[in-house]
Amino acid sequence: MIDLKKKCWREKVAAEVTVTHVQQFAREMGIKMNAADAAVFLNEKGRAQAVWTYMMQAGEEFLKANLAGRTGIHTAGRSTSSAVSSTHAIHTRQNDVANGTSVSYQ
Repeated sequence: MIDLKKKCWREKVAAEVTVTHVQQFAREMGIKMNAADAAVFLNEKGRAQAVWTYMMQAGEEFLKANLAGRTGIHTAGRSTSSAVSSTHAIHTRQNDVANGTSVSYQ
């Protein structure tokens, strides 16, 4: 397991959700999913793109909040730490079912 609290200097941060991650998430939810099914799930209906977009927005909000807290930066009369609402919904099993799409796992 990767130590998520380990501090390392980085010039660039890369984050990804892999098929292995999807399988682990499914396992935690009591769902059996092989690698092929996990890949299909991750890539159907734009889920992979939605996850990437969500991670980028979350990262931006996190960094802005930390910058504002660290330096007290204010721009154009408003603090940079103000919350930015996410307009991109991540496709979830519940969203898929609500949209009339059947999702089955074996």
